[in-house]
Amino acid sequence: MSALPLFPASVVGSIPRPLHVRELIDKPAWDADDERTMDAAVRYVISMQEMAGLDVVTDGEWRRRSYIGVIAELAHGFTLELNPSDGRPWTIVTEKLSAKPPGFIAGEAKFLKSVATVATKITLPAPALLGERLWHPQRSRKAYPKRDDFVRDCVAPLRAEIELIRKLGVDIVQIDDPHLCLFVDPDVRRGFEDPDRAADFAVDMINALVDGFEGIRFAVHLCRRAGARVRGEKHHAGTYGPILPQLNRLNVQHLTMEFTAAGADDLESLVRLRNDFELGLGVVDVTPGEVDTVEVIVARVERALGRVAAERITLNPDCGFAPGSAANVDIDEVYRKLCAEAQAARLLRERHH
Repeated sequence: MSALPLFPASVVGSIPRPLHVRELIDKPAWDADDERTMDAAVRYVISMQEMAGLDVVTDGEWRRRSYIGVIAELAHGFTLELNPSDGRPWTIVTEKLSAKPPGFIAGEAKFLKSVATVATKITLPAPALLGERLWHPQRSRKAYPKRDDFVRDCVAPLRAEIELIRKLGVDIVQIDDPHLCLFVDPDVRRGFEDPDRAADFAVDMINALVDGFEGIRFAVHLCRRAGARVRGEKHHAGTYGPILPQLNRLNVQHLTMEFTAAGADDLESLVRLRNDFELGLGVVDVTPGEVDTVEVIVARVERALGRVAAERITLNPDCGFAPGSAANVDIDEVYRKLCAEAQAARLLRERHH
């Protein structure tokens, strides 16, 4: 495990891809030249984060067609279609899952580990999130009449990747579960017959995913779709209070949380979380065109310092910078945001060492 400084600066996961990388991802088949092009691109996005001064970096998720649809690289049983509601690519489960040879995400991790000079993070979609996004009541019913059965079957292929990632020495495996955090929203809760049971099930599946692994730090990314601000979509309301019982049952070491939006900087909920959690505070706004100053970022962290020990706090953006294939985000603006985040972390160390 890499030693991290006080107030380590990190990213959530995704970094926006330049056009040539998006075109490369869309190619139906790659040759050796394509592989070299992608390797060069990923070296660039890692170097960008390190140049900004981050203490923990990812590969930007640049090799993935979709951060959720990546499960189709790990198991057979999925169909890639076009969503009739918006015409965008849509991965859905249509057959019983059967494992592919493991290693797709671990391959990302291996390259990241070989290039990065600081601590490393790899991201995985949470099983319940996959159930919400990739199961369809009509298209999936032949294979999985019940959504929960599909969710359970997603655990094994994800665990196979974690086992390989652990052996590579990656520092953090982050499990992305914005679905769990939507249960803070009263409107979302009303859409479920038993919202607490659904939230409990999401936690149970994360705990099944991480059970028994040692020598690696697990994080869960919680987000009320801060990334939706990148796409101009609705932001979900509510404090973390309704899901605190579920969060405190997570068998992970770290929570990556939204913090900049109204209602997200819920200090009362922070102090009701287990005190052994590290808290990754989303203190950098991901909204395009909004570049926070160093002073604003520092002030957000210092609000939390009134209730949470400095040793538990890490810095990160509210969400990934490229949530969804349709997001159009300027990568140079992202670099400026990360520079401000890293500078804020250095200033906080000077003040609170």
